[in-house]
Amino acid sequence: MFGFFIALISGALMSVQGVLNTGLTRQTGIWLSAGWVQLSAFFTCVVFWFFFERVPVSALVSVRPWYMMLGGIFGAFITYTVVRSMDGLGPAKATLFIVVTQIIVAYAIELFGWFGVEKAAFEWKKLLGALIAIGGIVLFHSK
Repeated sequence: MFGFFIALISGALMSVQGVLNTGLTRQTGIWLSAGWVQLSAFFTCVVFWFFFERVPVSALVSVRPWYMMLGGIFGAFITYTVVRSMDGLGPAKATLFIVVTQIIVAYAIELFGWFGVEKAAFEWKKLLGALIAIGGIVLFHSK
């Protein structure tokens, strides 16, 4: 149940962040605002690390496989693409496209066992759920 509530909070935070980042970009520039977002996130993480976690920074050297360290780079491009999509489509439509794409890609990651995730068996109901979500996009996007 805890995971469910955290996921709800995450979704709400992402939606608000996308709107805030889009507003920031309109007043500055895409890479300046994306840089600020990443930099302010870094300092927030440092503060939380200092008070709550204290895993040695040297632990980063032993991370395997190495590509697990690419999340920050993805984060910069996520900020860019969220801002551009919200600016072009509006917050609701952009978020719908983003979330449905996340569902489909996350299921593919589970299905094929990519990135060290335990491989999951194919389930028709999950495919049907993804197709219904795509139908939701069509319904939401239609005039």
